Amino acid sequence: MTWWCTGIRWRDSGPGIGWCDRERGERVSALAYGQRLAFAAHGQRHCLGVRRAGKRTPCPTSAIVPGRGGSAQCPECARLDRSFSVAADTNAADPRTYRVYLAWFGPGMVKVGITAEERGSARLLEQGAVSWTWLGRGPLMAARRTEELLRAALGVPDRIPYARKRVLRAHLPDAPERAREVAELHGRAAALAGWPESLRQLGCEVIDHAAAFGMHGWTGLAAPDRVVVEMAADGAVVGRLVGAAGPDLHFEDGLVVDTRLLAGWELAVPGEGAVTSVPVAPIPAAAAPPAEQDGLF
Repeated sequence: MTWWCTGIRWRDSGPGIGWCDRERGERVSALAYGQRLAFAAHGQRHCLGVRRAGKRTPCPTSAIVPGRGGSAQCPECARLDRSFSVAADTNAADPRTYRVYLAWFGPGMVKVGITAEERGSARLLEQGAVSWTWLGRGPLMAARRTEELLRAALGVPDRIPYARKRVLRAHLPDAPERAREVAELHGRAAALAGWPESLRQLGCEVIDHAAAFGMHGWTGLAAPDRVVVEMAADGAVVGRLVGAAGPDLHFEDGLVVDTRLLAGWELAVPGEGAVTSVPVAPIPAAAAPPAEQDGLF
């Protein structure tokens, strides 16, 4: 039996690394800031299949997928995944209640999105939102229409590439300034005409994730300056974990590991004396070109 990594998993108690096995199901290993992590990729990276309604259907061919891709799915499983998806607009009849949110990632970097109400703040943690607030709640299509209204009226996107979010994390204003920008946009959104009648507006209550992400502990440590671009067989990552945000793990020496690249690998303990040996690239002063962000839900 083999436990395959499924990437980061956010819970109220903090981040963890997810694992799946065809026979034993899924589990999560909790992460703690300050702990030493050391792991190496073993064998080949495999497609993780399709996860829907809390249940994972394995890839029927256990297809091999590229080490640099942000998704651990083969083309066939990816198509199946998106064939019945709210994010891909192929499941418009979803009867659940949805919430519209405003998420802040850095000065001037704000987005509007929707998430199923039952998920609570999980999607905001997964996206790496430093500060955020709810805007409204209601049926899926009303939430979608509100999202489009706010995007057009406020001039904010519904997607921000993770590379752009990384650039600003080491240089954020303090919590009151973050809250002020979120509250100002919430006020502008609430004053707009054209909200769907079936969607109820919610008052501004700014939530800050700096503590959950471990950002307070970054003071005096190396600023994030390079990111892993690929996991490869026998390639290792070794260091002390100081924080996490969205899919990213931040290490004391300034290294960032995008856990989407870990998904699909069997991870093993490296040999004694191992050091980080996977391909890395500098984190630029300006954001990298936009890349497709994975599903909103």
